[in-house]
Amino acid sequence: MKSLFSQPPRIDAGLFFLRLTGCLLLLHVHGLPKVFHFSEELTRIEDPFGLGPYMSLLPAIFAEVICPIFILIGVLTRLACLPIIGVLLVAMVFVHSDWSIAEGQFGWLLLIIFTTLAITGPGQWRIGAGKQSEVRHGAG
Repeated sequence: MKSLFSQPPRIDAGLFFLRLTGCLLLLHVHGLPKVFHFSEELTRIEDPFGLGPYMSLLPAIFAEVICPIFILIGVLTRLACLPIIGVLLVAMVFVHSDWSIAEGQFGWLLLIIFTTLAITGPGQWRIGAGKQSEVRHGAG
């Protein structure tokens, strides 16, 4: 009998591809530049809530560097998507509210990718999938 949670292999491949490409794009375009140019980023980061540059930059680095690493390997994927979604929503709704859809398309697409992963989870192509699937499905 097939479990309700089992998926065809191509869905797992698609979720892995979504995780891989979304995380690498976020890391390359936003996350790693913030780390490598930290001092410069402190002078130009937007501070929509008046918390100061450090308190605006550190959560962005967490969401754009640490969380994608967890998502990439498929560990705590749904939880790791939440800070990314939060930072993207702040950027798109508060910081760049004057942008058109065309100007903000990269941000909206990242939001779509990570919201999709938050809904679906990582799929089976992830670290520890064999062990967790037994517990998750109630076997053993």
